[in-house]
Amino acid sequence: MSAIEQQDSHRSPSDGGMAKEEFIRVGTTLYKIVEQPRLNGGYMKKRIAWNNETLRQDYGKDYIGSVPKYDGFCTVPEHVNYLPVVGKFLNLYEPIDHRPIQGEFPHIQSLIRHIFGEQYELGMDYLQLLYLQPIQKLPILLLVSEERNTGKSTFLNFLKALFQNNVTFNTNEDFRSQFNSDWAGKLLIVVDEVLLNRREDSERLKNLSTTLSYKVEAKGKDRDEIAFFAKFVLCSNNEYLPVIIDAGETRYWVRKIDRLQSDDTDFLQKLKAEIPAFLHHLQHRQLSTEKKSRMWFAPSLLHTEALQRIIRSNRNRLETEMYELILDIMANMGVDTFSFCPEDILRLLANMYVKAERYQVRRVLQERWKLKPAHNTLTYTTYQVDYTRECRYAPKRTTGRFYTVTREFLETL
Repeated sequence: MSAIEQQDSHRSPSDGGMAKEEFIRVGTTLYKIVEQPRLNGGYMKKRIAWNNETLRQDYGKDYIGSVPKYDGFCTVPEHVNYLPVVGKFLNLYEPIDHRPIQGEFPHIQSLIRHIFGEQYELGMDYLQLLYLQPIQKLPILLLVSEERNTGKSTFLNFLKALFQNNVTFNTNEDFRSQFNSDWAGKLLIVVDEVLLNRREDSERLKNLSTTLSYKVEAKGKDRDEIAFFAKFVLCSNNEYLPVIIDAGETRYWVRKIDRLQSDDTDFLQKLKAEIPAFLHHLQHRQLSTEKKSRMWFAPSLLHTEALQRIIRSNRNRLETEMYELILDIMANMGVDTFSFCPEDILRLLANMYVKAERYQVRRVLQERWKLKPAHNTLTYTTYQVDYTRECRYAPKRTTGRFYTVTREFLETL
């Protein structure tokens, strides 16, 4: 029999008597609703595929006529006006059992201020959108710090307490697995201690963060395409290479988290107690931003030094040498723009004993920096090494299909 996880509960299960047992039929499959004891003392409600003949033996041939029947499953995320059944379909999205009540939430507020710092209002917008607009795409939230006791894990546990069974914790191996049915219908996919430093990991993460549908796989079952609305929250102790992020990437929101000033062992319980007041606030709060991109926020709002640190760390040696070379020319020549062809860069690099091929330079320019050359062969001014000059460079007029970079552009890399 296959078991499908449904929801956690800390209440006692129903009386074990046969009269209390509950069954449903979805499509042509019969399920028994059970409450499985958990190690922490709570219970998990599950649907277990059941057998028609067993039901008939236990309750008689007429009982099956009284079993609730649904045409199939659906996933419709909603937190305020949740519907367990939509049309004739059973909603797989889990309700959250918090009841919003007006009140104060000082501990939640202090946690959000600690995590989002000067971007506090954006952090509040992020949580409000999760609560009130669960299908809205949002940036990949990546929390990094090499320090211990920063509150990153506390924030993840707070999200789990807030959205309950609609949050799933995954490992790096889970993320790479082909069998991802656990993700189906989840609001948040959380990875603690993330280290997804393969190019294929990065591409998969980016694609999932923006896709509208997803092919779900489970062992022994056919692939099934469903709507995908999950958001990713990642934590890492690696501030430099937790994931591969290229220059110009706008799907990540990276926050460097500082060490907590105090260690309150009951802090999570205090957070949980304030959730009803916090949700009441989110229901009545005015968003501080308007939708400016497919992931809601304008990319410029989410640009942080922590993001830049990861992007710089992802550069290969040639890109780093080109970056440093061009900045050096700008500084010595007192200019804010630099025009060049790949051959110009190769000659300049050769004077620094850096060996490179033309195709490698072009790959950095076009694939990493997303630059395009001039449409036609035109005259331009570039620079060449001249050790007779104090500034070490001399201007040179030449022709070609040249590229142009600005100091402002380099500062965004």
